[in-house]
This record gives sequence, C-alpha cells and structure tokens, in this order.
Amino acid sequence: MNRRIFSHVLGACLAGVLLVAGPAAGAADEAPDALIKRTSTEVLDVIKADKAIQSGDTGKVIALVDGKVMPHVNFTRMTAATVGRNWRQATPEQQKRLQEEFKILLVRTYSGALAQVKDQTISVKPLRAAPTDNEVIVRTEVLGRSEPIQLDYRMEKTPTGWKIYDLNVLGIWMVETYRTQFAQEISTKGVDGLIAALSQRNKSNAGEKTNAGEKKS
Repeated sequence: MNRRIFSHVLGACLAGVLLVAGPAAGAADEAPDALIKRTSTEVLDVIKADKAIQSGDTGKVIALVDGKVMPHVNFTRMTAATVGRNWRQATPEQQKRLQEEFKILLVRTYSGALAQVKDQTISVKPLRAAPTDNEVIVRTEVLGRSEPIQLDYRMEKTPTGWKIYDLNVLGIWMVETYRTQFAQEISTKGVDGLIAALSQRNKSNAGEKTNAGEKKS
C-alpha cells in the first residue's frame, strides 16, 4: 500500500472516529455497537453538510474532534500504547506534550481525507462479546461507491461509557503503525526527540496547508 493510499485509509479511520458523536442520555449504559450505529448517520450528515470540513479546514476539524470525538476516546491510553514502554519513563509534562502533538498530527495529516466523505454509510456487524466483557472490538464496514472499507474499533468499558482506544482500517491497526515509527525516533533521540520531531512535522504540515491555500487563491 503506497503512502497516498495509506493516508486516505487512515483518513477514513479518523472519519470513522467522527461517527461517534457527543454523549446522549443513558450513553453510559449503551452497548458499544449500538453507540456507533446510533450516531453514525447523524455525524456523517454533519460532515457532508459542512463545506469547510470537506475542504480540509483544520480549525473546523479540530473543533469537531474536540467536541464530538474526544468524549468517546481514551486518548491517553491510545497515546501511551503508541509510545510503548517508553511512556512510563516519560515525565507528566512529556506525556502531556506527546498527547498534544499526536492529536495535532492525526488531525492535520488526515483532515484532507474528510473531503472524501460523500455518500458513505456505516454497516455495523453483530457484536461478538459477552455481557461481562470490559473490552470489545466493534467491527464495521464503510459502504460507498467503491469497495467496502473495513473499519474496526477497539473499545473499553468505563464508568462514563465505552471509549475507543485503537482503530483498524483494512487490517491496519493505527496504534501499531505509529508505534513502529515512534520507537525508531525514541531509540535515536529519546522522548524529547520524538516530541520535537512531531512538533516539526506538525509545523511542516501546517505550512503545506497554508501554501496550498495560497495557490488556490
């Protein structure tokens, strides 16, 4: 899978996260597959109706992520799993910076892929889990004009409802993919080196976005 296709795949992954909207009454007791099924159509409609999101407006995407995604994501666990064993050696300030830069990386890298959301719908597969399970995988497919896209969620049960902590698109788990990249950076430059690399990459992505906007104008 080449870099461009992979970016669109993970972009679909981020779009998939956006299908989990803000909490509703009784959401803490709602089954994980029911949560995703209930909200998918509503949030897809938001994306389809918002021209700014479709054009990759980073500010709009960040606002959408903060307002509707983060309440249903254990981002600390997601970042910790991505950083791997080095997370425990990181200071609280380093952990905070890692989460901030990782979130910006995900949003900036894949915000453009949200423009690919057109007439897609989500099909949620039957949940294979026992009522007592505290961790499950919710398996779905993104249906559209092209071939169905596998989109799975690793979720955990918490006192405030089910939370996402990893995503799988077409057999590629996001945490595992970034863990390999982050481990290489940490092995040569340490945790501070990873933070600096993420910060620089985010600045470069922001610059590319600005330049692209100037060329269009």
